[in-house]
Amino acid sequence: MNTEVDPSAPLTLCIDLDGTLIRSDLSVENLLAAIKHQPWILPLLLLWLLRGKAQLKSELARRAQIDATALPYNEAVLDLARRARADGRGVWLVTGSHRAHAECVQTHLGLFDVVLATDESVNLTGSRKAARLDAELGRGRYEYVANGSVDLPIWKSAAAAVTVDAPPRVVSQVAALGKPHRNIAIDRGRSTIQRWLKAIRIHQWAKNALLFVPLVTAQQVLEPRIIVAALAAFVSMGLCASATYIVNDLFDLDADRHHAKKRLRPFAAGTLSVQSGIIVSSALLLAGIAIALQLPAGFQLALGGYLFATLLYSFRLKRVASLDVLLLAGLYTLRVVAGAWATGLALSFWLLAFSMFIFLCLALVKRVAELIELQKRQAASPAAPTQIRGREYGVEDIQILQIMGATSGYLAVLVLALYINSPDVAKLYATPEVLWLIAPLLLLWVTRLWVVTTRGYMDDDPIFFAIKDPETWVTAAVTACILVAASMLRL
Repeated sequence: MNTEVDPSAPLTLCIDLDGTLIRSDLSVENLLAAIKHQPWILPLLLLWLLRGKAQLKSELARRAQIDATALPYNEAVLDLARRARADGRGVWLVTGSHRAHAECVQTHLGLFDVVLATDESVNLTGSRKAARLDAELGRGRYEYVANGSVDLPIWKSAAAAVTVDAPPRVVSQVAALGKPHRNIAIDRGRSTIQRWLKAIRIHQWAKNALLFVPLVTAQQVLEPRIIVAALAAFVSMGLCASATYIVNDLFDLDADRHHAKKRLRPFAAGTLSVQSGIIVSSALLLAGIAIALQLPAGFQLALGGYLFATLLYSFRLKRVASLDVLLLAGLYTLRVVAGAWATGLALSFWLLAFSMFIFLCLALVKRVAELIELQKRQAASPAAPTQIRGREYGVEDIQILQIMGATSGYLAVLVLALYINSPDVAKLYATPEVLWLIAPLLLLWVTRLWVVTTRGYMDDDPIFFAIKDPETWVTAAVTACILVAASMLRL
């Protein structure tokens, strides 16, 4: 404790960590990481919290590590710290996050003279943080940099204040203190609405068009009751899928931050807060379930299976080679099943078999695209990783995955050909022979898909690629014309 203060000494710059130095909250991230790696600790969280937030943070810090090298740092705050050091001022990191995480940040940045943080006995936030700084530096002998209303007691004791991307209400409260004050606004690029649309993967709702496939194959696309049920199922599954995308992102922050493209996702980049992600994902899930309760029990069962499988994938199975792509293919197929159960239409064996192979093909495209991107990074930098972070695949697996994926695509075409030749088709189409024109179209599409992937032009998600691809749209339009012709023409 410093009992003698030199009034002529320059003010020490004290910087908060969460929401200030970084565009995230390490305590919340640590909670999610601990639950991801040890989900059985969930019942213990309340017990630890009853013993105090310091105890909770300490228990969680022992169970999960934070990679300080990949955190979304605020460059403006880093520049502020560097300028202070150049001016000969002391620079302290003062945070409510656990000391283990704060010291990792200091080890990575090397900018701070002193690190004050939460330990096993004291949760260093609010008035406790103010008292600690007053004891160490002297009241009014430091400039404090932070972002939230919880920091008001520290600003009251500080000689000067810096707010970082703080809410307008907080900025006004700090300005009212009558102390030297400046606000640092952080440019988050896109608008809030655009960031949320990206976070909920609104473009991925296109996958839910698979719910309408049973209507097309059963030729029930003009039946109002069935269409209404399918649309309700589409919205319900879209809302629940968006919730699971957010959950997946929240539990995969570290892996995403080490990915060339995924590091730009809103939660990984810190352009949306982790806390808001938890709230919005919960709201989306509840809304999706509320709609599902108005639909048949079969759809509710399919939706429950989808949610369970998706969460299982996020927590563990995405890191198990082969099983991950099979589960992805199964989730695609489950959408088709959900569409049939929501509308009361019968499921076709041929449709399920076709779905299994074509969706396995698409899931393998996704993995190969990621590996080819990784291979490019290796060619550019020998120090680049040889394996996808959080996955059991390396660049040496590219060839076998390509073979498996192309084979699955061609097997889907074979199933289609067998279906066209089956007695079931004659009951639905006036001229089933016309359907044979679809087979070469699908062969061409699958072949082109793998050529594009092998050349490294594929987006991480083949569905997103297909949405943007003009040739896919042409293929779909021609296929639709063939289906209409087969239904109406009589040769």
